[in-house]
Amino acid sequence: MELLNDMSLFVEVVNAKGFRGASNATGVPNSTLSRRISLLEKAIGLRLLHRTTRKVELTEAGQIYYERCRRIVDEARVAHEQLGEMLAQPSGLLRASLPVDFATIYLAPIIRDFAERYARITFEFDLTPRRVDLVTEPFDVAIRMGEQPNSNLIARQLAVLRAQVYASPRYLEMAGVPETPQDLARHECLGFPKVDTWALESGVTSTEVKIGGRYVLNSVGMFRTMATLDQGIILLPRAAVAEELAAGRLRQILPEWQGRPQPVYALTETRLLPAKTQRFMEFVQERLAKIE
Repeated sequence: MELLNDMSLFVEVVNAKGFRGASNATGVPNSTLSRRISLLEKAIGLRLLHRTTRKVELTEAGQIYYERCRRIVDEARVAHEQLGEMLAQPSGLLRASLPVDFATIYLAPIIRDFAERYARITFEFDLTPRRVDLVTEPFDVAIRMGEQPNSNLIARQLAVLRAQVYASPRYLEMAGVPETPQDLARHECLGFPKVDTWALESGVTSTEVKIGGRYVLNSVGMFRTMATLDQGIILLPRAAVAEELAAGRLRQILPEWQGRPQPVYALTETRLLPAKTQRFMEFVQERLAKIE
């Protein structure tokens, strides 16, 4: 990179026919330009310029070197411009591993808008709960929920989700409305496998409630459906039940209480990301920030 910079300065000096003109064009002081060209000549082992008090002239070797430098500098400038265009309009195949429910509820409309903005990107999504290997498998990014184990992967937080407590009006008519978090222990609560406790917060107050019920599930969609069928109480983010709330099939209970924050991360193998991946992560982060 330093050699390319020196070559570029050499071309500027020749084009300006002197150090003063090149200094005005580049903002590099005369003394620095002269020293850099002298070091360049020393490294090459040939004199490139005849220096006089009024101007500089190319030597025979300098003429040959100038033509080559100008070609290299022009190619580098074109490459830089093309890279800028790529960053402005990224392209290529984006491969991402996504959690099934999160992708369906949150990411689908975000991905649609992203695809409309970046028409030159195509997509391959693997909706799976398994922990993919970003080193050996061909994924650009994996999005995962919850705290991540220590690893060599780069984790970028995209959002923080909070869950609330919901049930159907008919279930509440039959079983009663919980007035405190502790009341949940006496209700049918739909839970994830290996999760028998709900951690709830209200301002600076927090509590943990032992929950149980007839159903243990690993699907947010199934949680939502079973709750609308009057089968129990669920703890989910508001966006996951927005349609059911609007239609009156579900009702929020214990409104002052929320589940503990659940972070959402984008995992990558490296920080040196192609434009398609970087723009995707930025876009998702920006849109998730607007979701309740």
